[in-house]
Formats: sequence, structure tokens, C-alpha cells
Amino acid sequence: MAAPGTDRTLLSGALGDTQPSDALTEQILDAAREQFMTFGLRRSTVDDVARRAKVSRVTVYRRIGNKDSLIAACLLREYRRFVVEVDAAVAALPTVEDRIVAGFVTVLRHIREHPLVGGLLRLEPEVMLPFLTLESGPALLAMREYLADRLREARRTEGGPETDPAPVAELMVRITVSFLLNPESCFELDDDERSGEFARRYLVPLISSA
Repeated sequence: MAAPGTDRTLLSGALGDTQPSDALTEQILDAAREQFMTFGLRRSTVDDVARRAKVSRVTVYRRIGNKDSLIAACLLREYRRFVVEVDAAVAALPTVEDRIVAGFVTVLRHIREHPLVGGLLRLEPEVMLPFLTLESGPALLAMREYLADRLREARRTEGGPETDPAPVAELMVRITVSFLLNPESCFELDDDERSGEFARRYLVPLISSA
């Protein structure tokens, strides 16, 4: 089985594809989500998902594809939902600095508490860790592009300088992923207040330096 995140087209197009999914596809993805949360990725099969969704194995293949495609589609849907949550958390904030702080806090809390991604990190770290490290290229690219777009939009709104936000966005994504992979640190990020203090002290200056 290929590690999640290897489908560059799916991940890099996560924000661009706004077409609503049909009810049957959602039914299958709901079943996949429950299956993966309960038994993990390695122990789950297309047949397992089909039984949960109360459809045939052939239907799953026709609608989504093989197991790798099913995993990618399931994680992609969670990614879309995650982006909506982060955008909602920062939308009303007046400055890009405030949005960086709120976004970092939201990301840490969301991933840690996420029943699928956080659960898989605890249940099957050997499967999920490559997705966030060695084979995370497409996922990192998608997250970097998302954050760079938001930084670019905020600077345009505030009348800031036209600089390339991609390097800063990548640094922020890599820093965040490192804390998710290994929470043991001299930085205390156990709650939202401390996470916010860290972001304001260490991440916000990255914006100014750029």
C-alpha cells in the first residue's frame, strides 16, 4: 500500500476542486472514515469499507477506486474540512499577525484532537509518519500553497509589500509539523494560550523579516 499523500493531483487540488460530492460517494467516505478510525489503515480493506457503507465492492471501486485512492479521498475530505475550520477561526481578525497566531493555535488543537488523523498517529504511527515526513512532499506543498495564498491576500488587503510568501509559509508548516510529530519540547504548547504566545513570539517575526 502506498503511503497516504502520494497522490499529488488530489492534494494540490484540494482547494481548487469545489464540486459537491454526491450522496453515495459521501456515504462511502463516511464508512471509510469510521473504518480507518476503528481499525487503522493497515488492517482495513475495500471489502470492510463496502460492508460499512452497505454497498458492493464494485461500487466502491467505480466511485472512488482502490484502497490507496480510498485513503487519499478520505484524507482529502478531512483536509478540506480542516481548511474551512482554520479560515473561520481567523476570518474576523484585523491583522495578518493575529491570523498567524490564531491559525497556529487552531492547527495544533485540530490535528491533536482529530479523531482520524490524530487517532491514526496514535494507532498506526508507522503508517502515518511517512505521510508527515519522508513522503510528505505533496501534502507539504498543498499546505504551503494554502498558507502562502492567505498571507498574500492579507498583505494585499493591508497594503503591504509584494514579496513572495512561500518561504515563510514553508517554514511555518515545517515548524508546525515538527511539534505534531514530537510534542516533547522546552516550549510549552499544552494549551491554546501557550501556543498563541509561542506563535506571537517566534512565528510572527518571520512575517516581518520577509
